[in-house]
Amino acid sequence: MKFFRAAGTLLAVGIVAGGALFYRATRPYQGFTGTTYVDLPRGTSTDGIAALLAQAGVVGSRWDFWMACLANRGRVLEAGEYAFDHPASAMEVFGRIARGDIFYYELVVPEGRNMFDIGASVEQLGVFKASEFVQAAEDPAPIRDLDPRAPTLEGYLFPSTYRIGRRTTPRQLCRMMTDRFRTAWRGLRTDSGVHETVTLASLVEKEGKLEEERPLIAAVFANRLRIGMKLDCDPTTIYAAQLLGVYRGTIYRSDLDRGHPYNTYSHPGLPPGPIANPGIASISAALHPAVSEDLYFVLRPDNSGGHQFSTNLAAHAVATGKYRDGIRRVR
Repeated sequence: MKFFRAAGTLLAVGIVAGGALFYRATRPYQGFTGTTYVDLPRGTSTDGIAALLAQAGVVGSRWDFWMACLANRGRVLEAGEYAFDHPASAMEVFGRIARGDIFYYELVVPEGRNMFDIGASVEQLGVFKASEFVQAAEDPAPIRDLDPRAPTLEGYLFPSTYRIGRRTTPRQLCRMMTDRFRTAWRGLRTDSGVHETVTLASLVEKEGKLEEERPLIAAVFANRLRIGMKLDCDPTTIYAAQLLGVYRGTIYRSDLDRGHPYNTYSHPGLPPGPIANPGIASISAALHPAVSEDLYFVLRPDNSGGHQFSTNLAAHAVATGKYRDGIRRVR
């Protein structure tokens, strides 16, 4: 009888203790202030995860998390970095990790942004400095097999939305972006040279705001290249100034006169490489320019983003005059 009484006592104590642990596992706990981040490396044991969470103050103790694990037997915990910013129970914490609710920043890279723009966006997120990204993007090694003539990764940092973590490095981000470019390029199924195509597409991207006009803009550049006429593309002048770190927000006469290799007012032909990162529409336009004899284009003064195209300098001068008159009236 004494044995059964002792066993019953132990059983009762175990039930009470288990109930207490289960109660703790369902109560919100926060042993930190602000936001805390917990990195769970791949291969970390359940006990290791419990210890990391307890040390960070996300759960009250390792036992709390273990109780949540026991209540959710069979579910797999996902490695990664997690952010915690409010009180949560061990059960809720377990659920987040089992769902793989990993912390990440969302980096949106629109078409036409260059490596300086992308670097500024990453710095604004607080991941790393813009200069660190630009330094990584200046190394063309990740794309050299596809474009041996690429001076940098400019043009191959494909516009898209990227999920990056606090520990993502500039080189890792560059690799993600160039991998996305490779996929997009393969999808075009073209035998055209990637260097010339992407360089031309970057000019089209910067000049063409309306998708339907991009093949027409590509045709103007292609026509000029064919007859040896300088491209006179304003965005190349801006990019040259950015490379030198002297861009002042607008184009000055000194910028147009600068003998920089990227300045198409000074040098005939395409610049040494892309001046921005084009999207598929602009790359397609560079691959398939419109059938046209136009050699000039200028913005229309109607704020539509559209252009007036001309085959000769006289007609272009008239269109340019209309644009300038329109700008003066607006001012």
